Amino acid sequence: MRFWFRFPASPASDATRATPRRSLLLAVVGIAVLPLAWHGTSCGQDFDFHLQNWLDVVAHWRQGVIYPHWAGSANYLAGEPRFVFYPPLSWALGGLLGALLPWTWTPVAFTMIALLGAGFSFRVMAREWMAEDNAALAACLYVVNPYMMFVVYERGALAELLAATWIPLLVLYVLREKRAFIPLSLTVAAIWLTNAPAAVMGCYMLAVLVAVAAVPEKSWQLVGRATGAIALGLGLAGFWLVPAFYEQRWVEIGRAIGPLMRVEDSFPFCFVSLLGVPADEHFDVIYHNQVLRTVSWIVVALTIGALAAAWLARNKRKAIWMPLVVVGAGVCGLQLRWSDVLWRLTPELKYLQFPWRWMLVSGMVFAALAGLALRREAATRRAIAVRAALMLLLAGGMSVLSSMLFWQPCDEEDNVDAQIATFHENGFEGTDEYTPQGADNSEMQQSLPAVSVLSAADAGLTGPGGGGGPPPEMAADVKIERWDSERRSVMVTSPGPAFAVLRLMNYPAWQVTRNGVEIRDRAQRGDGLMSIPLEAGANQIDVRWRRTTDQWAGDGVSLGALAITLTLGWLERRKATGERRKKFRHDDRDAG
Repeated sequence: MRFWFRFPASPASDATRATPRRSLLLAVVGIAVLPLAWHGTSCGQDFDFHLQNWLDVVAHWRQGVIYPHWAGSANYLAGEPRFVFYPPLSWALGGLLGALLPWTWTPVAFTMIALLGAGFSFRVMAREWMAEDNAALAACLYVVNPYMMFVVYERGALAELLAATWIPLLVLYVLREKRAFIPLSLTVAAIWLTNAPAAVMGCYMLAVLVAVAAVPEKSWQLVGRATGAIALGLGLAGFWLVPAFYEQRWVEIGRAIGPLMRVEDSFPFCFVSLLGVPADEHFDVIYHNQVLRTVSWIVVALTIGALAAAWLARNKRKAIWMPLVVVGAGVCGLQLRWSDVLWRLTPELKYLQFPWRWMLVSGMVFAALAGLALRREAATRRAIAVRAALMLLLAGGMSVLSSMLFWQPCDEEDNVDAQIATFHENGFEGTDEYTPQGADNSEMQQSLPAVSVLSAADAGLTGPGGGGGPPPEMAADVKIERWDSERRSVMVTSPGPAFAVLRLMNYPAWQVTRNGVEIRDRAQRGDGLMSIPLEAGANQIDVRWRRTTDQWAGDGVSLGALAITLTLGWLERRKATGERRKKFRHDDRDAG
């Protein structure tokens, strides 16, 4: 019996399928972010950090500073050198979106762009080893895998989400048969400029892929190409990477891996005990264990899914199957507590903080193996429609589950409008790891005046280094001439020798002059604020951000790497042009 709505049995042409594949991926991404558009922003663990970055970046741009270094809203408007250390691509994208869109829509737009980038880059990678339809379906799986949804809704780790765009491209450019030295170098640079933990994972993943692909075949050329691409990629990112590495000595970078932020505290199902924990820290431990419980089950789900997909795809394309399986096995091993020695001894690995962060890679492995496991490309329009419908149902189910399990409601002080108001009024708490050396940002007081004229450099401190109580301000005339994020000018007329304490964290990159003479030796306060000695009478104080030697070195490294990249690109293009001309001459000879 034939029904009138039966699909034609003839196969659809590849041209007619191209648009539906893209449309399917767009639809899946739209469904994935629908709860954000419907319920509003999910105030995940890191969301406020990213929103504050974007607000600061836009403020810098309005002041004419294209590449910011100083986050002026941190430490209750005393600032911190956050943009020296935090990779620029995520905050630049968020700032650009915030400058063009209402702030309430900026997180939705950012999330959609990140998921689209991840989906399309995965599809480009997957097309190298699987049929077009299967590649599109696998890309959709990558976008809506449970860890990706966890990052979007519960973690709010938007830079890590954006870094998911580069993970598949690393696999593509290191394993494809066609030479891809320059694209691999650019991808290495891009992931480092997006998210440092993801970059560490990406580089180690790259090393494993090269070892699996090159060692059995003794293809040392592949090893050399990958090594050179990593070196060139790091060089391209040098303008950020060199200062971020060098200036760690100027901040408390070790506080990034304090209690509850260490690897040993976050192995799946290894919950932190409340025994011996002070009562005022119980909530932090309980919340940590709650998040760990959720993400532990995500680890289990992705591991089981990857194992099943690997088994079903065991006879498919060993050139990609084996490297993916080895990477997946390595990720699983790093989730076990006995791997703690690897986390401690392997360079930079401990700064991932959480072992389960590797699920960013595991989600890619699962989706790729699942795509390989699909038997063949759909041959009829009906089969295509059924596959698409199932994928849309899966995306809808993941979206609903994410809104139920992961979506984080915003407290009154955490919603976008409230944070914008706080940004303009009192600023935010500082970030521990970006606190300048010797300072304690817990001593930072709120609602401080822009400039205080005090009798002693450490007056007004409440901690061990200060006398406590309100600061004994002296009668002085203070005129603020300029107060931008990276440039401050103040005229202080003092009745006698004193100290001008600026609501600005002291940092070596600040150049301070008083009446045209540079002040290099500045007294150290416990709260880290800048203290400038004054003379009796008029004191013209100018503070501006200067490019330090390491920043100039980073720029030089990037310019050198860019020159090498352009030269190699020109040589490759010239060689390809020569080969095409030679082929045309050969064809003409044959035709004659």
